[in-house]
Amino acid sequence: MLAALGGALAAVDRLDRDRVGVLGGSCGGHLTSWPAATTPPGSPPCSERAVGNLESLDWSSDAAGWFGHELGRSLLDAPEGYRRMSPLHHVRGIDVPMPILHSEDDLRCPVEQADALFAAVRLLGRPVEHWRFPEESHGMSRDGSPRHRVQRAQIVLGFVGRHLGGRRPEQVPAG
Repeated sequence: MLAALGGALAAVDRLDRDRVGVLGGSCGGHLTSWPAATTPPGSPPCSERAVGNLESLDWSSDAAGWFGHELGRSLLDAPEGYRRMSPLHHVRGIDVPMPILHSEDDLRCPVEQADALFAAVRLLGRPVEHWRFPEESHGMSRDGSPRHRVQRAQIVLGFVGRHLGGRRPEQVPAG
């Protein structure tokens, strides 16, 4: 991910190296939340429907067991590998503001993934926002209710505006 970003910044002159943010959902949210691997200093991450703790996800997701297949080892056989790849275990590396957006009815990445990461960042006294969308599933940004998709876009654009510059849109009230 960082190699692609570095390549784009080197190849396209109009990109501003001082105003780079990272946004990702699902697996991309995992990479966005994993500060030790993906967050360059000063680049605020926006994490959506993300994996925060591979250990708990392996038994709570509707894709339980899939991770062991993909990683080549089950959680029971290699718990240290699951911990090493979990953003929650690298939370001390998060030193920039971060919003966490998650759908409450997400079965692929249950909302407890977001709750745990939010609580850990908050316990460290770091700036973090937590946005939960009721009655939405894993694909909320693509197929959720229009109201929540608009609210999500406003949250993301507002965050980018506050931390990278630009005009901040008005927010739709939660609920």
